[in-house]
Amino acid sequence: MKLFLDGENLTFEDIENVARKNLKVAVSPAKKAEIKSNRHFLEDLLSQEQVIYGINTGFGRLNNIKISDIDLETLQRNLILSHCAGVGDPLPLDCIRAIILIRANTLVKGYSGVRLKLIEALLDLLNFKIHPLIPSHGSVGASGDLAPLAHLAAVLIGEGEVFCSGKKMNAGAALKSFGLLPFKLAPKEGLALINGTCLMSALGVLILQDFFLLLKMADIISTATLEALEATDAPFHPLLHKVREHCGQKATAYNISLLINGFKTKNINKVQDAYSLRCIPQVHGAAKESAKFADSIFKIEINSATDNPLIFSKEKLVLTGGNFHGAPLALALDLLAIGLSYLANISERRIDKLLTAYNPDLPVFLTSQGGLNSGLMITQYTAASLVSENKVLAHPASVDSIPTSGGFEDHVSMGATSAFKLLKILKNTQDILAVELLCAIQALDYINIKRVSRAVKIVFESEREKIPALKSDRLLYKDINTARKIIAQGELVKKIEKVIGGLKLN
Repeated sequence: MKLFLDGENLTFEDIENVARKNLKVAVSPAKKAEIKSNRHFLEDLLSQEQVIYGINTGFGRLNNIKISDIDLETLQRNLILSHCAGVGDPLPLDCIRAIILIRANTLVKGYSGVRLKLIEALLDLLNFKIHPLIPSHGSVGASGDLAPLAHLAAVLIGEGEVFCSGKKMNAGAALKSFGLLPFKLAPKEGLALINGTCLMSALGVLILQDFFLLLKMADIISTATLEALEATDAPFHPLLHKVREHCGQKATAYNISLLINGFKTKNINKVQDAYSLRCIPQVHGAAKESAKFADSIFKIEINSATDNPLIFSKEKLVLTGGNFHGAPLALALDLLAIGLSYLANISERRIDKLLTAYNPDLPVFLTSQGGLNSGLMITQYTAASLVSENKVLAHPASVDSIPTSGGFEDHVSMGATSAFKLLKILKNTQDILAVELLCAIQALDYINIKRVSRAVKIVFESEREKIPALKSDRLLYKDINTARKIIAQGELVKKIEKVIGGLKLN
């Protein structure tokens, strides 16, 4: 099986399959003629000695300096070398692969004016699993993710380092081991490789895929908590949500009603529950809305031309503009950070309810020998620390801007910072929900399992296969890590949906 890029129809699923499952990639045969046509048009302009930004001029504030024809290839090489200024830990491999794929898809659109063989060289990196070592910091999210993408481009010309065959090695040696030669960049090609939003896009799409799964898991885990706490199901009645038509809220209420179906509560006369239980549709629903908005932004971005300048051969135009600016992505990423923080905040409050005898049938800290045993007491501390960190990280990076290139590039998005903060919030929220899952299942040990819903019984049995009941104090970090893996892998969602039907995201 192989993915064929046409610059128009790349999906989130495609990106995940290439980034995480190593699907092979090629250029769509239908696009090859168009790519070549745009390149020929650009070469014709160069033969007429027209001045075109970044092709025969300097970059940024140096754009008014004309470069002689004999130095045009050197200009592109120097651009890559000089922009390899990233620092910090390397990006994870799935992100690196997603970056390469998105950059290639952008170039396949044909508006960047590169040669077909440059795109094929990029795809060789994916197909041979030659993964450039890309430092995580250095992008300000405008003029593209310049420094990170330069570290990618450097590998094509035999410079820099890669991860290959499970080890770090010199890029030139890695290329040679697969019979590949360092690529010689023609005019415009260095600029086309680094001018774009690929880092922001790659992180955003991969995080969104994990967020979609986490939204369903949050509904499932909160249902287990509702049943353990003998909560009333009134807040999930469809009539309540029919009179407030927010899609995410309605989807969450639908999910909880579907999940909780069959639960036989003892507290049939309960009036109402605390907000962390009663307002799950409104809070989880708001998080779903943030994902829905970001989904629409990133679906556009991964099939967009984000280079500068862009080549329009049919119209006989070369246009300079700002499609590399990460503003749309930065705002979406910051909103996702807030949405994830919402999930985390309310989860921690439910953890507290599970541990402090909100349901009087449950022992404090879910241990039968309190005092001698601390039970799950400290898991709430862990959740609280992560929630607090999320609150700091949720401050939007997109409201900041520091001028670059001597003030010529005087407004930037800081979208890469938004993406990295979001990645940390995602991991924190997975851990917080893992704690809630751990506590909810422990609480269900004190409930007659015959009274719980089919869905919650699946949750209970799936976790108990991997995490034994807490009879006396033991090391808890291993249990939390196991619960986190259950959440991140997504198999539990598939099991439950197979039995009760699909859960909604909007």
